[in-house]
Amino acid sequence: MNKILAINGSYRDGGITDQAVNALVKALESAGAEVEVILLRKYPIEFCRNCRECTLQPSESPGKCVQHDGMEALIKKIAQADGYILAAPTNFGSVTAIFKRFMERLIVYAYWPWDKNSPEFRKTNAHKKKAILVSSCAAPGMLGRFMYGTHKQLKMTAQTIGANTVGTLFTGLIAKDPQLKLANNIHRKIQRLSVKLLG
Repeated sequence: MNKILAINGSYRDGGITDQAVNALVKALESAGAEVEVILLRKYPIEFCRNCRECTLQPSESPGKCVQHDGMEALIKKIAQADGYILAAPTNFGSVTAIFKRFMERLIVYAYWPWDKNSPEFRKTNAHKKKAILVSSCAAPGMLGRFMYGTHKQLKMTAQTIGANTVGTLFTGLIAKDPQLKLANNIHRKIQRLSVKLLG
């Protein structure tokens, strides 16, 4: 059975990002996958201290953080998953602060001794798993995908944990209605994306 881990960096209960993730979960479960959803707004992750202790030992496995919080368990869940949904709406041209906090804690996937100018990522040649990226913005979807940094940040997150991005759901024009519902064409795209993630 495919084990899929969905990491949702939205602030709003029931917003477009939540709806998109939930629809993907339903489609994946209908296809026989086991899906776990992590809501970062409710998950205990501290800010990275930038001490780089986790980056100093060479290994293919993630380094050990000096903080003992929910990130320890989340790193194990990432390792055990066969594929990922990485989701965050666009806030001020970027992923949300809670998703960025999660991203920064992924430094455990880097080997970066103090005498090196830049990190060497532990999962660079491990691109065997797949990821779907989910986001939204106030601008038209295609414009927002290329105008803002959100898509690039989500894709970098996938690469860091050793996954290839096989599809993106970027919903635009979402700011005019606080009770906006996913359109039917988005639901059809979600069905196609679920097949890509499990295929």
